Amino acid sequence: MLIGDVARRSGVSARMLRHYESVGLVRPTGRTEAGYREYSSEDIRRIFHIESLRSLGLSLREVGLALDDPGFKPSELVDDLIRQTRERIAAETALLTRLRRIGAAEPAGWEDVLQIVALLHALGSESAGKRQRAALSSVDEGPVPVEALVEAALSETDPIVAGALRWALARSGDGGWALLAEGLGSPVAEVRKRAVQSLAELPNAEATALLRDALTDSDIVIRRCAALELGARGVADAVPTLIDMVVEGTNDVAAADALSALSSSPALADQIATGLVDCFAHATVESSARRRLTQALADIPGTTASRALADLAHDEDRAVALTAAYILTLRDRQP
Repeated sequence: MLIGDVARRSGVSARMLRHYESVGLVRPTGRTEAGYREYSSEDIRRIFHIESLRSLGLSLREVGLALDDPGFKPSELVDDLIRQTRERIAAETALLTRLRRIGAAEPAGWEDVLQIVALLHALGSESAGKRQRAALSSVDEGPVPVEALVEAALSETDPIVAGALRWALARSGDGGWALLAEGLGSPVAEVRKRAVQSLAELPNAEATALLRDALTDSDIVIRRCAALELGARGVADAVPTLIDMVVEGTNDVAAADALSALSSSPALADQIATGLVDCFAHATVESSARRRLTQALADIPGTTASRALADLAHDEDRAVALTAAYILTLRDRQP
C-alpha cells in the first residue's frame, strides 16, 4: 500500500508518516520500482499502535520504547502518565478557577483584571503579612472576587489573617454567605468552624439561618461558636447550648453575657432562668459549675431568677450561698 492510501485509511497525514520514518518509528517494508514507499499490513498495524499510544499522551520517544524495547514495563509508564495527567488537570483547574473568579468580579477593563490577578496572587502567598494586606486592601481596590475571599477564609490558619478576611467578606456586598453555606457542609470540622466564624460577621437573615443550622453540628466547638453569635442576635434556639457552656465552664462568661442579652424578652427570661435552675438538680454538676450557674442568674431579670437566688442563698455550698446572697442585695437596690 502506498503512502497516500495509508494516509487516507489511517487518518495519519503523509507528512506525519514521513516524520515517523525519519525518527525510526515505522519504516515502509519496501519500495516500488518507481521508488515510492510501500507499506505492508504489519507496517499499517504498527502505525495504528503508534497512534493508540500517542492518544494516551506518550511522546514519540516513549512510543518507540513501548514498541521496541522487550524490557519495557507498561505499568510504570502508565503510572507516570496518570501522575502527569493529574498534575495537568490540577493546573488547568486552578487556571479555570482563577478565570472564573476574574469573570465573576466583572472587571471594567484590563486595569481591573490586573488588579484582581494581583489580589489572587497575594491571597495565595506563603507570607501571612502579604495575605493580610491583600485582605485589608481588597475592599478599596475595585472589584473583589468574593469566591476567592471565601476560599481564603475557609483555609486560613493564621488567626490575624483570618480576621482580616472575615472583615473583607463582610464588606464585599453579599458577603458570600451562599459559598459559606457550602463550607458548613465540609467533612473537615475546622473548615466548618471557619465558616461559622465568617457567617458571624454577616448581619443578614441568611447568615442567621445558617448559624441556626450549625447548632446541630456534630462538633461541639462549632455548636458553641454558633450559639454565642445567635445569642447576640436574639435567637432563642441558642439557649440550651449557652447554658451547657456555663455548666461546662467553656467560655462561660461570654455565654452568660449572651443569656443576659437574650433575657431582655420577659418570656425568654423565664425560660433561661428555669433552664439554669434545672441544672442544679443534676447530681453530676460540680461545685464550680453551681457557682457559675449562680453567677449567670445574676443578670437574668424576673421572679423565677429571684426566687432561685433566694433559695441558693441558703445552699449547703458556702461559696454558692454567699454569691447568691450578694446578688440579691444588688437586685434589691435596683429601682
